[in-house]
Amino acid sequence: MAVFFSNMLYTFLIAFGVMIGASFFAALGALISDHPPFKTMLDVAASVKIWAVALALGGTFSSFEVIEKGILTGELKAVIKQLVYIVTALAGANVGYFFIKLMKECYKLWIP
Repeated sequence: MAVFFSNMLYTFLIAFGVMIGASFFAALGALISDHPPFKTMLDVAASVKIWAVALALGGTFSSFEVIEKGILTGELKAVIKQLVYIVTALAGANVGYFFIKLMKECYKLWIP
């Protein structure tokens, strides 16, 4: 059971880290090329969300294979575990996206 929760934590943080990392490096590129960094961060974060989920799961096909085998062999526990991992990865990506949005709103408050 402890392995399951640690894997959930890894999945969440990997998806979160992909969102934050991709957005920060996109902002760095925007600064270098004289574009608005926060707009670029939000645009990249919105488009990278699904890739963050796929990366956190270790590739999309492995999760679907486990779900398929679980359904065909009647192992409901394996299906539920994979669905929990998918939801956890989605939560990590969404929290990362909202963190980027929060940064933009805080920037508006700090800089008049």
